[in-house]
Amino acid sequence: MTTSPTTLTLAALDSRLSVPTRQLAAPGPDHDTLLRILRSAVRVPDHGKRVPFRFLRIAGDDRKALADATIARLLQRESRPAEGAIEKLRNRLTLPPLTIAVIARLGEDEKIPVSERQATASCVCLLLLQAAQAEGFGAQWLTGWPAYDRPLLERTLGLAPDEQLAGTIAMGTPQVEVPDRERPDPASLLTDWSPA
Repeated sequence: MTTSPTTLTLAALDSRLSVPTRQLAAPGPDHDTLLRILRSAVRVPDHGKRVPFRFLRIAGDDRKALADATIARLLQRESRPAEGAIEKLRNRLTLPPLTIAVIARLGEDEKIPVSERQATASCVCLLLLQAAQAEGFGAQWLTGWPAYDRPLLERTLGLAPDEQLAGTIAMGTPQVEVPDRERPDPASLLTDWSPA
């Protein structure tokens, strides 16, 4: 008996999970595989066909350079960071062999609200996770303070004032089998609308 494409697709969607960055190691996706992953990731709802996102690849020795710059910014923000914060930040940026920053482009637009363009960029992040997993890699979507720190975003990552970091997607080969977490029951989240 063959498995239907619908069953295979839903099984892939239902099996998505995040692999912590500390559990991601080389190899990561090569250039061609990354382009294949990105081809899936750009198939998002996009009101007005604005393509309100772009990608920034962080790989190789640039991972350490970005970690150093991010740690320097943390020390500017906080004179005494929490215990382990520096090591955690360094690992977040150097352990995964590849990180893709998804940058939302949110400039003036007379027709499409900023919230819709931000939502499109967020959808890209989710599809990056799905596509990386489909290619056999683990991935994790990360934000935290670096995603909102304008000096870091503009001076270090080169974002324009009208751009925002939707998140970074760390990718690599999982070093452990990650247990699934409990998921919400969709039936408990569903209500029916009826006119008053």
